[in-house]
Amino acid sequence: MNIRKLKNLLVFISMITIVSCGGDKEEDEFKFYTLKEAGAKQLELTVEASGTIEAISSIEIKSKASGEVLYLGAEVGDFIQKGVELARIDQRTPSNTLAQANADLEVAKVRLLNAQNQFKRSETLHKEGNISDKAFEDAQESYASANAQLVRAEVFLENARIALDDTSVRSPITGTVISRLAEVGQVISSPTSTLGGGTLLMEMADLNKVRVRALIDEIDIGKITVGQEVTLKVSAYREKKFVGRVSKIEPMSKIDQNVTTFPVLIDIENTDNLLLIGMNTDVEIEIMNEEVPLALPAGSLRTRKDIASVAPLLDIREDTLRDFLADRMPGENFDTYIVLKKTPKGAVPVWVKIGKTDLNNVEVKDGISIKEMVYVLPSQGLIKYQQQFSERLKSRFG
Repeated sequence: MNIRKLKNLLVFISMITIVSCGGDKEEDEFKFYTLKEAGAKQLELTVEASGTIEAISSIEIKSKASGEVLYLGAEVGDFIQKGVELARIDQRTPSNTLAQANADLEVAKVRLLNAQNQFKRSETLHKEGNISDKAFEDAQESYASANAQLVRAEVFLENARIALDDTSVRSPITGTVISRLAEVGQVISSPTSTLGGGTLLMEMADLNKVRVRALIDEIDIGKITVGQEVTLKVSAYREKKFVGRVSKIEPMSKIDQNVTTFPVLIDIENTDNLLLIGMNTDVEIEIMNEEVPLALPAGSLRTRKDIASVAPLLDIREDTLRDFLADRMPGENFDTYIVLKKTPKGAVPVWVKIGKTDLNNVEVKDGISIKEMVYVLPSQGLIKYQQQFSERLKSRFG
């Protein structure tokens, strides 16, 4: 092996050996720990996710009238005011129906007038005894039937007017056309007369306010609440930050490649119309950003299960550790853990009660005082691997 490879190996050995920040000369041969001081810390925790821009509500534009499309007044991307005509359908059949309904109404009016006059004459004659009861009842029935025919003709006329009005399709909202599926000359069907739901002309949405559907890991979903502020970035405007708020946390999870996530809906004001439907976004939700008066590294926390594996590294006697673990503590592995505190007599295990955490540091509520030093050690598996690897290198290269 050449000298260069030997130097690289020696550098690697020095990197895997964790050197203590504070200790005396006798301890400096081979160490797996660092010493950290308990003190105030700024806890910061952010949940990151990705999502896509979508409309909060979109409206399908259809015509209640069937027939040939004669006019379309909007293209995709056009901003349309409420009430503007979007499409016009062939009016010939509705116009003919309206003319027929007008004529039927006039006939019904004449028939009613004749029936009314006949009823009045029959009523007079019946009082004088000049006609039978049956003849009077027939006249009365004819009058009622003529009156019903007039009402029916008026209804048909109103429906004919509505059908004619339906040939002109107007925008139901002020918004933007996000899709157009029909063209001039196309023959469309009405959603009120066909089982298929009718022909879709176009789709509109109000883009002054949009939303992002972000998928949040189930581990982090419990930290998110409705109304929470969210920071978003899109590729089109990398230097610009958009701010939104969580409007809903959907209760149904989504599972993809054994990863469980929950959709979180985030509403964003989009008055400048910079955010477009389908844009990909990076979502950052700040869960925590506060200073706590006393904190320790998360790596200093040990459990009852693994304390025995690291205690010999710090010369903690087995009987001392056994006495320390004799009693169960309330909240173990939940908000109560073990730390190894440095004292003039060496490392001593103590119970600490913790609070908030940003996964790197944890707030300490009880068990440790400010400026006290604790040991931060790696996991049992890593310690064993480092020991074995170090011994192999020493035996191979002396």
